[in-house]
Amino acid sequence: MRAYLDCFPCFLRQTIETSRLITSDEKKIRHIINRVSLLFPDISSEATPPEIGREVYRIIRDETGVIDPYNDIKKKCIEQALSLYPEMKKIINSSEDRLLTAIKLSIAGNIIDFGANPDFELKKDINEILVQKLNISHYQEFCKILKKTKRILYLADNAGETVFDRLLIEELKKPVIYAVREKPIINDATREDAYLSGIHEVAEVISTGCDAPGTILKFCSNEFLEIYKNSDLIISKGQGNYEGLSDEPRPIFFLLKAKCSIIAQDTGVEQGDVMLLKAKNYLIYQ
Repeated sequence: MRAYLDCFPCFLRQTIETSRLITSDEKKIRHIINRVSLLFPDISSEATPPEIGREVYRIIRDETGVIDPYNDIKKKCIEQALSLYPEMKKIINSSEDRLLTAIKLSIAGNIIDFGANPDFELKKDINEILVQKLNISHYQEFCKILKKTKRILYLADNAGETVFDRLLIEELKKPVIYAVREKPIINDATREDAYLSGIHEVAEVISTGCDAPGTILKFCSNEFLEIYKNSDLIISKGQGNYEGLSDEPRPIFFLLKAKCSIIAQDTGVEQGDVMLLKAKNYLIYQ
């Protein structure tokens, strides 16, 4: 998905919010904003939001020397999600369709996003999504390919939602490779975050090799690309991964909540809607 014009003010907002996590020096923050603004004239009209985000956060990192400004926040989100794990497990165990409930809980975890939605209310939003119908549901197609697949590639998004991903992985009943970001960026999941959530107990954890806030294939490692090309089911979590992979001709199912008007517009839903969405070119695999 290419970046829309409305993405640019969002990047400036993220720049300000992230910079203020690091410093209260308004002059320093203004300097960072100026540098980020200078990126925009040279950005290709075909660039995806994660590609732009990669450069925005590189500037913030270079200017402040802080590699992981969201480190403490990520740990708190993981702790909060882990505290809800037993309760969510009970919800799955008592549901009529365990897999569908686990999918909805996994999508509910996608609200933990300090880039697009810094004011989330975790438990409230979980309860709302559990009773909410999927606005786009390719669940039957998902179940069809899940039945045939031997191994699943699962693309992680935010650190806190890794606990929710664990719930879904436990219901998939197939071997899973769980791919995280190569380096810290916003509050996206890294290897450390995945291990804190216990993902390594239910899946093999690898890095995509990419340090963007989304999966951008040209920045991924050869190891990851080999797995990606040979996977017959790919689960992609969150907006960043959707933005990077929505046009890919692969058997990808996107699990996300439309947290901004741009994603809503691109997917044809209303802002706040939730979806299990197959890739546009998925038909070639049926």
